[in-house]
Formats: sequence, C-alpha cells, structure tokens
Amino acid sequence: MLKPITAFAALVVASALVVPTVSQAEDTNSVRVSYADLDLASGGGQQTLQVRIAGAAHTVCVWDDTKELQLEKEIKVCRGDAIASAQPAYDAAVAAARHGTVIIGAGAALTVTAP
Repeated sequence: MLKPITAFAALVVASALVVPTVSQAEDTNSVRVSYADLDLASGGGQQTLQVRIAGAAHTVCVWDDTKELQLEKEIKVCRGDAIASAQPAYDAAVAAARHGTVIIGAGAALTVTAP
C-alpha cells in the first residue's frame, strides 16, 4: 500500500525539480533535470534521478486530448524516447559519481528531450 503512495510522492517531488530550459524552442520540447542534490554513487540517488527523468518525460510528451487510443500510444512512445534521450547523460553522471568525480552547480543536470 505504501509503495504506490511513495512512488507518487517521489513523482510529485521530481516534477517540482524539473526545470524548463531557458533556450527552449517551440519545435523542441525539452526540460533540464538537476541532480546537484543527489549522490549518484548510491542506488537511492540513481533511483531518484530516474524518477525525475520519467517526470520530465511526462512533461515534454503532453497532448491536449489523450482520450484517443492512438494518441495514448504515441504519448507512451514519446515518453520512452524522451527517457532514452537522457540515458547517455545519466550513464555518464553515474559513472562519474562512482569514480569520485563531483559535478556541482549548473553542470549537474541533464536534458530530457521529446522527439
């Protein structure tokens, strides 16, 4: 019973931490996700960043009318692609943390982009 509530709470917090990029163009929907407050060498920090990335994917892949079944499928594909777009940056950040490299400030962020 607590897992769904905890997951939902984590998603709400992650959504609040997803910051739209300043250079966001109208034809490219992307958000910047900070991990400056996370210890990516720990499993908990990695999981929190994954939740933030998923929240960003929900932010960048939104259509007005999601009641149409085909549109729901397209949204799921978009979100999967958006999460995949952040995977290389996620992998690099985790690897850097495991090797003791600390990234601070604005550099401790990755971008999630809708296709």
